[in-house]
Amino acid sequence: MFSLAVRVYWEDTDAGGVVYYANYLRFMERARSEWLRGLGFEQDQLRDEAGVVFVVRRVEIDYLAPARFNDLLDVSVGLVDAGRVSIDVAQRIERGPTRLAQASVRLVCVDAARFKPAKIPAALLQQISRQP
Repeated sequence: MFSLAVRVYWEDTDAGGVVYYANYLRFMERARSEWLRGLGFEQDQLRDEAGVVFVVRRVEIDYLAPARFNDLLDVSVGLVDAGRVSIDVAQRIERGPTRLAQASVRLVCVDAARFKPAKIPAALLQQISRQP
């Protein structure tokens, strides 16, 4: 499972110093981008060279405990399933041993120009499928 450390900044919080609910999705997006980067795939290169981008098709998220200003979070990404045009991942946000949020996310590969479903590039699919 891939993991990214994320610090909570003041801009991530509401007036009470608690992370605004939508920002958990931003943290998860960052982790997915770094996960792909760690596998050797930059999203702008996928767009420019393969003509594809990934879009979020579905997110199901459970908020379990609040993150607060200055917390150091661990945001993880784990492959659940990879098909011809979609990838399902499980994501968690934790602060130490405390799980703050968990989500299942479906990403769909689409043609960058038409935004219609497209096959995931073979090299990427092969690399993703090797993940434990």
